Amino acid sequence: MPAPADQTVLAAALSMIAMTAIVGLRYIASSGFFAWLTARMRPGFYAGLRPQMAMELRWSLASSAIYGLPAGLVAWGWQHRGWTLIYTDPAKYPLWWLPLSVLAYLAAHDTWFYWTHRWMHRPALFRVAHAVHHASRPPTAWAAMSFHPLEAVTGALVIPALVFLIPIHVAALAMVLTVMTLMGVTNHMGWEMFPRRLVHSRLGNWLITASHHSRHHELYSCNYGLYFRFWDRLCATDRGLSRP
Repeated sequence: MPAPADQTVLAAALSMIAMTAIVGLRYIASSGFFAWLTARMRPGFYAGLRPQMAMELRWSLASSAIYGLPAGLVAWGWQHRGWTLIYTDPAKYPLWWLPLSVLAYLAAHDTWFYWTHRWMHRPALFRVAHAVHHASRPPTAWAAMSFHPLEAVTGALVIPALVFLIPIHVAALAMVLTVMTLMGVTNHMGWEMFPRRLVHSRLGNWLITASHHSRHHELYSCNYGLYFRFWDRLCATDRGLSRP
């Protein structure tokens, strides 16, 4: 019978493997659905991009492991060691904290992404790592996690770090992960699926959709944000929308 220490290591390893599988399956399901939607709504839009999409799939599945390993370790620590600030009792904090915690996570993630993304555009780092993501021209629904391992590491650590710093209900955390997945995929579809009246509304002027992110893939030196246009506006890196 394995020693307690061995059992602990085995349980943590199994959690990381399981989370890697979950991240990979989530990627395939979400990107696959929006790739299918593109084929239905924009027939031929991805014509000639099969080699690119195969490359995006390979890099993304590798990124799934990089995202899954720390997430699995944190999940195990939460369940078995109480390491994190994730909670299940909604009465533990005021109800107004539920939506506010979601916004806090998204704002923190967006801030981290903006500055690491700009860092990745420094010439040396771009050549070594970020060029992998920019090989998607135009981006497709399969490009959401198409990262060099170095870039994947910078993205994989954010949410696992935040659960040690900001209290969040498990349902609110699920909402954060859902928003992260959906916006990551829809921003890379290469065409705008949201109504023009939303994209050009007061709210839409502060949110990032495919029209905004496709501009980044066209011009490179602008539109670095993930969810919100706050940092792009503040740092004068917002170059408006493309017309995908």
